[in-house]
Amino acid sequence: MKKILVPILVIAGIAMVLYFVFAGRYNKAVTLKEDAKTAWSNVESAYQRRNDLIGNLVKTVQGAADFERTTLTEVIQARAKATSVTIDPTNITPDQLQQFQQAQSGLSSALSRLLVSVERYPDLKANQNFMNLQTQLEGTENRINVERNRYNQQVGEFNKYIKVFPNNIILSMFGSFDEMARFEADAGSENAPDVDFDFK
Repeated sequence: MKKILVPILVIAGIAMVLYFVFAGRYNKAVTLKEDAKTAWSNVESAYQRRNDLIGNLVKTVQGAADFERTTLTEVIQARAKATSVTIDPTNITPDQLQQFQQAQSGLSSALSRLLVSVERYPDLKANQNFMNLQTQLEGTENRINVERNRYNQQVGEFNKYIKVFPNNIILSMFGSFDEMARFEADAGSENAPDVDFDFK
């Protein structure tokens, strides 16, 4: 009887060790991936806050009777384009991320032109609502940057975890852990922009 019990206990012990090795690595990978998806949701939330503020900003600026309509139209169109690009956080590809980033960059560019154009309108610059919105937009841009950095950090942790040995071998058996895409700077963003306030 004891001779049969020893092999059964050894097999059960080996099975438990294998279970904890595999389950522990799998569960850690799932946790890291979910953390990265949550970080992506925070990025989208920060962009949504900006989109909401832009709607209020446009309404405030429209109150200036002789403000350039084309500049406002560009902002409105860029905002619509930026909100139409959505990404599935469970399967973020570099192409999807680039498309999202291009739409957001277009909105940032249109918004910058709007704010530079406002310099020509002293009454608008003195409007308290406009000043508050401009301050909130500046804070939101900082939040967006912080959330993008946090997303990249979470993605980095997940990508490293699934690539190191023996995780890469163990997790490849499950087949559901592909490398996630990171945010990258826009092309040319390493160059300082030219700032020109000559409105003549």
